[in-house]
Amino acid sequence: MFLYSRHMSNHHQLRRMVEQLQREADIQRIKTSEASSSLMRYIQEHEAEDYLLVGFSSQRANPFREKSSCALL
Repeated sequence: MFLYSRHMSNHHQLRRMVEQLQREADIQRIKTSEASSSLMRYIQEHEAEDYLLVGFSSQRANPFREKSSCALL
């Protein structure tokens, strides 16, 4: 019984591996040079919206600002 169970488990793992490899083989590939030029174009088109480059218009617009706390004395 144990041997049969182990064999079925191994068979299931191999089947899942083959299915994963088939999915990966179906992925459309592009050349690195094409991908990098596309990425650079996207970055240049959206750099005005990038808060790491231009910052925030005010401290209140910054969602990462340190939250003020109320202190009672």
